[in-house]
Formats: sequence, structure tokens, C-alpha cells
Amino acid sequence: METTLRGVGVSHGVAIGEVRHMGTAVLEPPAKQIPTEDAEREQGRARKAVEAVAADLIARGNLAGGEAQAVLEAQAMMAQDPELMADVDRRVAVGSTAERAVYDAFAAYRELLAGAGEYLAGRVADLDDVRNRIVARLLGVPMPGVPDSDEPYVLVARDLAPADTALLDPTLVLGFVTEEGGPTSHSAILARALGVPAVVALPGAGELAEGTMIAVDGSTGEIFVNPSAEKKARLEAAAAERKAALAASTGPGATADGHKVPLLANVGGPADVPAALEAGAEGVGLFRTEFLFLDDSKNAPSEEKQVEAYRQVLEAFPEGRVVVRVLDAGADKPLDFLTPSDEPNPALGVRGLRTLLDHPEVLRTQLTALAKAAEGLPVYLEVMAPMVADRADAKAFADACREAGLRAKFGAMVEIPSAALRARSVLQEVEFLSLGTNDLAQYTFAADRQVGAVSRLQDPWQPALLDLVALSAEAARAEGKSCGVCGEAASDPLLACVLTGLGVTSLSMGAASIPYVRATLAKYTVAQCERAAAAARAADSAEEARAAAQAVLSGE
Repeated sequence: METTLRGVGVSHGVAIGEVRHMGTAVLEPPAKQIPTEDAEREQGRARKAVEAVAADLIARGNLAGGEAQAVLEAQAMMAQDPELMADVDRRVAVGSTAERAVYDAFAAYRELLAGAGEYLAGRVADLDDVRNRIVARLLGVPMPGVPDSDEPYVLVARDLAPADTALLDPTLVLGFVTEEGGPTSHSAILARALGVPAVVALPGAGELAEGTMIAVDGSTGEIFVNPSAEKKARLEAAAAERKAALAASTGPGATADGHKVPLLANVGGPADVPAALEAGAEGVGLFRTEFLFLDDSKNAPSEEKQVEAYRQVLEAFPEGRVVVRVLDAGADKPLDFLTPSDEPNPALGVRGLRTLLDHPEVLRTQLTALAKAAEGLPVYLEVMAPMVADRADAKAFADACREAGLRAKFGAMVEIPSAALRARSVLQEVEFLSLGTNDLAQYTFAADRQVGAVSRLQDPWQPALLDLVALSAEAARAEGKSCGVCGEAASDPLLACVLTGLGVTSLSMGAASIPYVRATLAKYTVAQCERAAAAARAADSAEEARAAAQAVLSGE
């Protein structure tokens, strides 16, 4: 009998196939004592296992490239954390086996993370995956992870670790469904990069029986269990229609009446550029520069290394626009040489621009490197600061750019509600705004983007979030300046129309989403987008806002 379940759709497309569950987590190793003379050997076993797992994560990252690489390298750093290893050595010295010492040391660190504020608590799933991999290696059992299958399937899991998601084979994994996670979790971001349909935050996903036939609609978040032949045919027809529309849509982003909406790509480094070019990106709307700094958490990369990496991206978009975000460190991206380790709530502490203003030499080096990378290139370089709270922040950043001799537009990211509420004031110091809707939602609703239980508050359709977008766009229009969106909200084709109706001047997203957004925007006029935006803002919930916008655009 056909039943319908609803989660949060995070990656477009339709997948129809049988359920396969993620391999189970490693069992807790037995707590048995070892003789004192075996301690050194056990410590050596632990170190070898840790190094092997770290090397495997880095290798997976190198294979995956792009955003996945930065995530996996951060996991490798977790595995090699010197304090964790010192704790493992201590536990072995008093009689624990290597596997038990690793298990207990990670459990203690897990408690610290879980209690260190919502941002770091969101890294617990990543930490658990690292622990499971090390313990599995020590026990000599198969790694937990993606099941072996010769036939294509839909992967179902409580959550997906970045190491698993990064190397999913799209020819075998038709789509995936998770019980945890939210629209901006690592799994969701990587699913969009892979172009795999995905639904997250589905209550009871783990109860779907192995081998059950399901249909996953990554656009609506619906899961159809044991779908009828008629339902499958309808879904497949809709998917084919969407594909045809994608193939027919080319060129710059624009509405049906010719209003231009540049469609830009979010990139994490040179490895992401080919996909952006293939998707027809008109430039880069968010160049995350953290990937360079994650290689070594104890030292900043040299100016020369930065120049080389930045130039590779800038050269790929001659005459195009490239918006670079300076280092966004802190909270879930700690760096030993920059960020404090004892903040009670890092998400509300010294992160983003605050960190850089505390370490002006790091900001100066990065801005100088960007200036040198852009020399002689016809690219339109724009540089923006993360976590701008007010005019004073914006002025401090613009002053630093000028002092570094940077010939570019200077901008501010709107991720804190205060920046949206006082956008005209911020725009007295900078030339453009860029809305990071992921963090803006997190801070507006006090809802961690990694926690599935509050994912409804991370929904970018929330009317309160749309109000803040409208305030920012109106301020930019009044000042004769631009206001783009570079958060994951831009990757939703229907929401892209609403954002256009709110007055947003450009949209930046993962490369895989650009064709969907281009095709959808081309179907509607600016006036229709404006009416859809007004209807969405008049609603009282994300679900009502989405339905209201859909009704306007479908002519109902």
C-alpha cells in the first residue's frame, strides 16, 4: 500500500529505487585490562590506526575535490588532534586496549563538543565517524559506511558522514534519505554538489525496511513508499520534463521579460571551477577561502601560496565577476593560530571579521595576496567580509582593503540580523551586500544549521527571513548599490524567483543548481516574481509561504 512521508528536500530531482541502509556503527569495544608491558605496543597500534584513518580521509578529499575536500581535511585534523592522542596514550598506560582507549578518549571529547555551543555540537557526527573508522581499523572489522551493491539503490541513513557522502557513486546511489541533518548540513551541501536527489530530516527514516521500493522527490521533500505504477510514471514524467527544460535553457540568468539576474557559483577553490564553467556560471558569487587555511591549523598559508590559488580562480572568469570572502574562521572552523579555544559559545564569539580584526596581519596578507593575484587580469574582483554586525565593522574592513592597496569593490555579508536592520548604514562604508542566508537563518531563529530537530527554523522560506532579505535589498536599491544572495536559499528555483521579486540583484549557488534556477527564472516576469514575493511574506510559516508563492506563479 502506498504511503507518503515528508522530510526536507535539499537536492533536486527524483530517485526511484530500493532502500539500502548505511552500514551500522562500530560496536563499543570491550573494557578489558592489558598487562603494563603491552602498553607501548598498544600505543603504537593506536597511533598507526589514527594515521591510517587520517591519510584515508585526506585521500578521499583529494579524490572528491572542491567543498568535500575541505570538510574531509577538517575531519583528518580531528583524528590527529594532539590532545586526543595524549588522552589515548594516558588511557593505554593505565591498562586500556588501544581500541577502548580511542573509544573512551573520543567519548570525553564528544561531551566537550556537545556542550560547547550549538555550532561545535554540530560537529559531533563528524567526530563519531572518525572514531568509528579508527576503532574499526583496530578491531579488524569492515568500516561503517556505504553498502556494497551491484544494483542502483536509494541510500537511507541516520545521517551521512562527509567521508561517505563525498565519494558516493551517482551511477549506483540514485538518491539518499537521512533522519538527521538540515537544509544546510554538510550532507545537503555535498548532495547538491553531486547532483544526487536527497531528502533530510525525515522522522523514522531508519524504519524503512531494507529492499522497500521508494520514490524520493528532492524538490518537495516527499517520500513515496511502495509507489503505485501510476505515481512512478507521473514522477518520472515530471523529472523528464524538468530535464528537457534544463537542456533548453542557456545563457545569462534572466526573467521572461528580460530582467537580468546574474547566476554565479559558490566555490571553495580551483577544483570547483570546471563544474561552475560547465553549468554556465556568469562568475563567482562566493569564493570561500578557508580551504587554504585548513591545510595547517597552526600556521597561515604564505602570501605566495595564496596568490597562486586565488589567481587560478580569477583567471577562469575573464570579464566575469568574482566575489571573494576573506577568511571566515571560528565557531565550526577553528584554527589553532587564530581562534580562542575556551569560548563558552563560539558561534556567538570571536569569529569571521572579528577574528581578522584581532589578527590584522592575517587580513593584511590575504588582501595583499588578492591584490597581486588580480594584477593584469580583466576580472571584476569584489571582496567581502563575513559576520559584519554594523557600520563600524564595515568601515574597519573597507579601511583595511584600502590600506592593502586592493583595487576592488568592498562588500559586507549580511549574516547577522543587525546588519539587515541597519543595511543603509552599513552601505555608507561598502559598495555591495551579500546575504548569507544559512547563517542569517541560524542567528535569526537561534537554530543551529546542523541540528535536524530545528530544521524547520532553518528553512529559507521562513517569512521572517524573507523580511530581512527584503530590508537589505530595499536599502541597497535606495543607495544605488547591489545586494546578492550567496546562501543555499539561492539554489531553490522557486525561491530564486521570490528573491528576485524581493529585489535581490544576483544569485550564487552550487554549480549543480544553476541550470534549474536559470530554467525556472526564464518562465516568469519580474511582476510575477514580485507578486509571489509579496504572497510569501504575507504568510505565517515556511510551508504557507512556499505554497502561496507557488500558487501565484502557477496562476492558481
